[in-house]
Amino acid sequence: MSAATIARLKITLDAVTPAVLRRIEVPFDIRLDRLHLVLQAAIGWTNSHLYESRAGDVGWSTLYPEADWPEDFLDARKARLDKVIEDVGTKTLRYVYDFGDGWEHSINIERLLDPQPGILYPRLIEASGRCPPEDVGGPWGYAEFLDVIRDPTHERHAALKQWVGCDFDPNHVDNEGLAAHVAALAKQWAATAMRRARRA
Repeated sequence: MSAATIARLKITLDAVTPAVLRRIEVPFDIRLDRLHLVLQAAIGWTNSHLYESRAGDVGWSTLYPEADWPEDFLDARKARLDKVIEDVGTKTLRYVYDFGDGWEHSINIERLLDPQPGILYPRLIEASGRCPPEDVGGPWGYAEFLDVIRDPTHERHAALKQWVGCDFDPNHVDNEGLAAHVAALAKQWAATAMRRARRA
């Protein structure tokens, strides 16, 4: 395993139907705060809520001084995926987004790869299932939301259609849009690394 090793991750949003699944490739030494941003971009969340990455009994997040629970988490900016996997001895992580809605994700490391020449990482390689709307109420609220928007006779149908702002199809994924968001992160981080290298 070298410093350039790439990890292929399978991310599954738990307890939702239809299934929401993503496969991404990231540098194995990615910081957990950056992995959070990749997950947000790849899944389709809007990064509007707090999060936690968890391996075993240890949790990491971005620490916010105004929050009343900073001692509950380690700083995600100081943790790297490869070291977390090595220290905890697992190939599976948990990722929770929006503590109110409680979106839980399973992250499995499927394999470690050599980087491909000319490819910027991270990158999205597979996406299925549309990301639920933000603030819909977690998996239970999402299931109810889908029932209502599928039933034009339901008393809340028009209101929820207006709230979501589009014809919501849980099976339709904007693969190109999600891939572009992930690619934008890769370009941004590559440019930052290049600037730092020039200054060194």
